[in-house]
Amino acid sequence: MPDETCAVCGGPLPPRAGRRGRSTVYCSAACRQRAYRGRRAPEAAGSVRDLISDVAARAGRLTPRPPETFYAEVTELSSSVGRLRRIARTARDAAAEGPAAPEDGAPAPDGVPPGTAGESSAPAAGESSAPAASENVTPRPVTNEPAEPPDDADFAGLMEAYRRELQVHCYRMTGSYDESEDLVQETFLKAWRRRETYEGRAAVRAWLYRIATNTCLDHLRRHSRAPARYERLPGMAHGDAEPPTRITWLQPYPDELLADVPAADAGPEAQAGARETVDLVFLAALQHLPPRQRAVFVLRDVVGLPAAQTAGLLDLSTAAVNSALQRARPALRAHLPAGGPAEWTPLRPPTRAELAAVDRYREAAERLDMAAMAAALTEDAKLTMPPNPFWFVGRQTIVDFVSQSLDPALPAFFGDWRHVRTRANGRPAVAGYVRRPGTTVYRAQTLEVLRVADGRIAEITTFEPHLLPAFGLPMTL
Repeated sequence: MPDETCAVCGGPLPPRAGRRGRSTVYCSAACRQRAYRGRRAPEAAGSVRDLISDVAARAGRLTPRPPETFYAEVTELSSSVGRLRRIARTARDAAAEGPAAPEDGAPAPDGVPPGTAGESSAPAAGESSAPAASENVTPRPVTNEPAEPPDDADFAGLMEAYRRELQVHCYRMTGSYDESEDLVQETFLKAWRRRETYEGRAAVRAWLYRIATNTCLDHLRRHSRAPARYERLPGMAHGDAEPPTRITWLQPYPDELLADVPAADAGPEAQAGARETVDLVFLAALQHLPPRQRAVFVLRDVVGLPAAQTAGLLDLSTAAVNSALQRARPALRAHLPAGGPAEWTPLRPPTRAELAAVDRYREAAERLDMAAMAAALTEDAKLTMPPNPFWFVGRQTIVDFVSQSLDPALPAFFGDWRHVRTRANGRPAVAGYVRRPGTTVYRAQTLEVLRVADGRIAEITTFEPHLLPAFGLPMTL
């Protein structure tokens, strides 16, 4: 008989009725977060050899009975093995890069080199002319901690402990999951090349945040882009509303990976993952801010760093940081929906009413039932499909568009659909799989992030399916 109690608090697990996918072993996101922090603390503090010993000990304790406990223990073990794999990959990739080229010129006071290759001194449009920050910096010493630097494997493990936190930071800066993965890896490679400057005395998180932030700023300088408006396409009915904002690079972020980011009670620098600042609406609004202003806002109001520390990370004065923040806050509010929350609340699981609305929507699509589809949407529902140019506003407009591919009687009929529930950016989502006429396999077609209002679907953001593996979902059913 499967264990029906939470692995952390011992409380009852939510019912599985109507749910697909793997079984849960926690009753809530809070318990999952506590379990993660409980196993992360010793891993982050210990060496890679400690982690290897822990993996070996856990593997030796595995037993296949009872099945649910066995599954939970194997899942935990695979998480640690995955962490080891990422550490090894970081060490391998960094070693392949070779040693860093020597810097020209004598070091500036406090061990900060006079410049960093690849950083432009020209500010982005809409920004002040403050100097570009350098990520190549020796952490400031704290004298009461050991000075012996970690060896290569331990240093890779030290960085790995902050991977998800830094990836979410890069995701907020860019709005792209793909780019956030590349940027956090670039951050680690830069840190690796400068590991001799890290003497184990200063806060590694602040050092890595500096490197990550400036890596993002370099990326945004190289790829200048700004949100635009969707345009009306000839022969396509979009509805009577004004075209919404179009952000072609916007991508979803798996909620499951947010469990690997510390919660608010882990300290002010670790609060980033516990707030709804990965919501798609919030992410889209952030993309309107100039890059350096965006960095100031994220570090101050999202990550929770003090003004003086933010100034140090960005090579700005404290006055410049405060000025940028004063400009960023009203600019961000101007791009958020009217009546939205003034403060971003902690992430929470979807309510029963929200899940019921999602189920009505996906079941209507699977039954090819256009009347049920219309009933599942609000009157002013909105559908966008980044990076594609298609957008539709209004219940009937959306139904008319969708019916062309869902109605078997029409020549554009696409096939039969199946949907798997998941979560993205703090919202319910569904992965859509289609079986084309004459075939037997359901292939991944869409990832739809849904906003529910008053028991109906109010907004659908449809993404392309290549990110489904990041959500733990297959490409075929």
